[in-house]
Amino acid sequence: MKVLRSKKKEFSELIEKHQAIIHKVTMVYTNGPADREDLFQEICLQLWRSYPNFREEAKFTTWMYRVALNTAISDVRKKNKDLHFEQLRDNDRMETEPSDEKEQMRLLYRAISKLNRIDKALILLWLEEKSYDEIAAIMGTTKGNVSVKLVRIKRKLEELVSETEKQES
Repeated sequence: MKVLRSKKKEFSELIEKHQAIIHKVTMVYTNGPADREDLFQEICLQLWRSYPNFREEAKFTTWMYRVALNTAISDVRKKNKDLHFEQLRDNDRMETEPSDEKEQMRLLYRAISKLNRIDKALILLWLEEKSYDEIAAIMGTTKGNVSVKLVRIKRKLEELVSETEKQES
């Protein structure tokens, strides 16, 4: 009983410390606040269920990303959602961002929303400044595959952002 309480406390502390990972994943894979909250809870549940199997072969955050992304992708498949960009309210953004940066971020997230599930996961991890080795470990692929896919994704995002800018002009 004492061991279980200790594990629960340890798990809770890890989730609290790294909850930003879950928030970022839910932001990319959901349509609105209610969906984000549901997915957040589902990811936490899956993390808890998987926690006894965490063997510390990778960093906790690498494992956490993998579980969170797999859960999000499964959730999207299950619900067969067509995800669209939800514009952030101004108070959801950092106040210190210059206006041009806000606009670029808005365009970037709109473009990311048009990517497929796997490409969204890859670009999210890259934006988090994860190394190619870490991304490969999280996604269960090779470093070379990550490199090739990211080049293609970046090119696609440039096209999508450019198209959006033209449409809005």
